[in-house]
Amino acid sequence: MRLKGIDHVAIPILNVDELLLFYEKLGFRLNRDGGPHFYSAHLQDTKLNFHAPSAWQSDKFTLRGRTAIPGCGDFCLIWDGNQDQLQALLKKNEVPVVEGPVERDGALASGRPGISTYVRDPDGNLLEFIQY
Repeated sequence: MRLKGIDHVAIPILNVDELLLFYEKLGFRLNRDGGPHFYSAHLQDTKLNFHAPSAWQSDKFTLRGRTAIPGCGDFCLIWDGNQDQLQALLKKNEVPVVEGPVERDGALASGRPGISTYVRDPDGNLLEFIQY
């Protein structure tokens, strides 16, 4: 037996409605079935679980990082279009670029760097869009 990959990651969130709308505008499919405590955003085989304040602020909810607070996430998403398309999506949704485009090594690099652009979501989590 061996590890195959990452199924999902989970982060605490503060601005529930703003955050869900942000990820939906980027193309994620949302699942609100666990609300008002838990939500998730899905992108093909990638899943982000979101713990609302009612969950991460509760002493009874212990299945989380002990010191995690909103803004602790740092995710890299694979961008399948060109840079002009990415910039248009970000501009359309009024998402300011923090840095980039810049060359970065990613998981799929195989000796060739990707081109990355960095933004922040409404809670301050860092999102990197990498294009190979």
